[in-house]
Amino acid sequence: MIRSLLVANRAEIARRIVRTCRDLGIATVAVHSDADADAPHAREADAAVRLSGDAPADTYLRGDLLVKAAQAAGADAVHPGYGFLSEHADFARAVRAAGLVWVGPPPEAMEAMASKTRAKEIMRKAGVPLLDPLDPAEVAAGDLPVLVKAAAGGGGRGMRVVRELAALPAELDSARAEAASAFGDGEIFVEPYMEGARHVEVQVLADTHGTVWTLGTRDCSLQRRHQKVIEEAPAPGLDAELRRALAESAANAARAIGYEGAGTVEFLVSSSGRAYFLEMNTRLQVEHPVTEEIHGLDLVALQLRIAEGERLDAEPPAARGHAVEARLYAEDPARDWRPQTGILHRLEIPGLRVDSGPDGGDAIGVHYDPMLAKVIAVAPTRAEAVRRLAHGLERARIHGPVTNRELLVRALRHPEFEAGRMDTGFLERHLSELTAETSQNDEAAPLAALAAALADAARRPATVAGRLGGWRNVPSQPQLRSYRAEPDGTEHEVRYRLTRDGLLAEGFSDVRLLTAEPGRDVAPGRDADPARVVLVVAGVRRTFEVTAYGDRRYVDTPRGCHVFTALPRFPDPTARAEPGSLLAPMPGTVVRVAEVAVGDRVEAGQPLLWLEAMKMEHRVTAPAAGVLTALHAAPGRQVEVGALLAVVAAGE
Repeated sequence: MIRSLLVANRAEIARRIVRTCRDLGIATVAVHSDADADAPHAREADAAVRLSGDAPADTYLRGDLLVKAAQAAGADAVHPGYGFLSEHADFARAVRAAGLVWVGPPPEAMEAMASKTRAKEIMRKAGVPLLDPLDPAEVAAGDLPVLVKAAAGGGGRGMRVVRELAALPAELDSARAEAASAFGDGEIFVEPYMEGARHVEVQVLADTHGTVWTLGTRDCSLQRRHQKVIEEAPAPGLDAELRRALAESAANAARAIGYEGAGTVEFLVSSSGRAYFLEMNTRLQVEHPVTEEIHGLDLVALQLRIAEGERLDAEPPAARGHAVEARLYAEDPARDWRPQTGILHRLEIPGLRVDSGPDGGDAIGVHYDPMLAKVIAVAPTRAEAVRRLAHGLERARIHGPVTNRELLVRALRHPEFEAGRMDTGFLERHLSELTAETSQNDEAAPLAALAAALADAARRPATVAGRLGGWRNVPSQPQLRSYRAEPDGTEHEVRYRLTRDGLLAEGFSDVRLLTAEPGRDVAPGRDADPARVVLVVAGVRRTFEVTAYGDRRYVDTPRGCHVFTALPRFPDPTARAEPGSLLAPMPGTVVRVAEVAVGDRVEAGQPLLWLEAMKMEHRVTAPAAGVLTALHAAPGRQVEVGALLAVVAAGE
């Protein structure tokens, strides 16, 4: 029996494991880096052990330190979660060698699937269908497009889609470099890239007595940079024969390597309905909650029971209903998916299952994955589950760094997704419409800015006779407030008067102001509420909740959230960068610099350097053709957002 468990991970999955252990009566030990010293997972466990440093390589990727932490805290088992060392056979062996229970598959099974090239050889022998690899030196125009892929690791690192033959050598070099940096293994391979394919996977669960469960299917086709964003179970639109073939292939894959515990066999399903083995993840998946919800299971609890030697029933419980999960990231999809940092002031998503890493008040830093939470909706039908998830995200209170919330809502409501017609290119194909700025004819943002201005006025103390909190009871010059919408930068200038006849707002023909009490017009000079503004717009009552953090304003409505920065009346004229300056779009580390020198001529869009932040690489490119006049970057240099990296002088 496991009595005390060390969770060798952080954030959402660590909290998820702690929650199940608490239900099972198992004590928990957390580990934390210095950056995570006050993180929720460290606070919620029964004990916590510090791993000195911030970077994953110094902390969560140090298997020796994790084993010592388990021994020091008196744990008798280790759960690796997902990511970090969860699929490292040597770490599993070290845990077992220390006399601890490893909550995961045998090291030999992990090793068999660790290299995607070796995994494909094993699967071919087991009769699992797969795509044949291509020799990089022999790829011809007729083979395009192709996928360059790292043999080790996952998460989209070291992956490149190549559509032009001339670009292949550079992409091979780039993928090797990223794979070596991310996984310590630069091996890559090339295979055909299937346009219009879906990413479908099968959850497997195997005990130590030979029983193998296949728990239906999941569709994970909505991806950005080969990383999943929206997942659902069961995968829609698959006929009975294909579902049977997928389950049979997944079971064969698990048996071929003597698998034990929870794992996932991933497939590409072509537009013609043929399935090909992609890879096997020898761990718990990020998207496991959708399977839990429709089967009524706790997969973490089952992992623990299997590790204790318990038998599974002969057959798993049948699936009921439909579940959809969206990954909420601190990133800006409209700006090349840039990860965002800062304080997460508030995270409230009522009515849905939310598995989150940080809580309100926690800081989002640069060292780790930018996922804030997984939001899951379950319902009797797919249409209802999708609707519930979109509605819940839209009404959520998420105050802090820019997130992908709006993209998630729009994707869930896209006609193709609602009809179940999606593939791995969905987000790339529809990105412009999913991130498009609101139409200038749409009154939603201007109304939200007006609400922010009225709330700010109510927040100001009374200073002179006849004026209370910014409310005037006599006609006068209009009040003027300016706000910049985030993150698109649109500026809204709000001009209004509050008179004995009510609110007069320039640009709005039929807007009235109500107090917090229904049915009563505001009394000038009274009842100003800095947190809640109620407007009647063309006869329709609308409520705006306004929250201020410094100069940032969050205006929440049932239709979504608007974020503004309150602008000063007199902007600083010196707050400008030299023309052609390349500023760091995010805090991060310079991992590579192109072979260029000051004085060289560069072309528009030419990569100059690569930044790594929150497990993703970002190219910094020349903004225009010209001459490189300054270069302030070197591999290993850590930079803050806005730091000057290089200057390109346009022209000759």
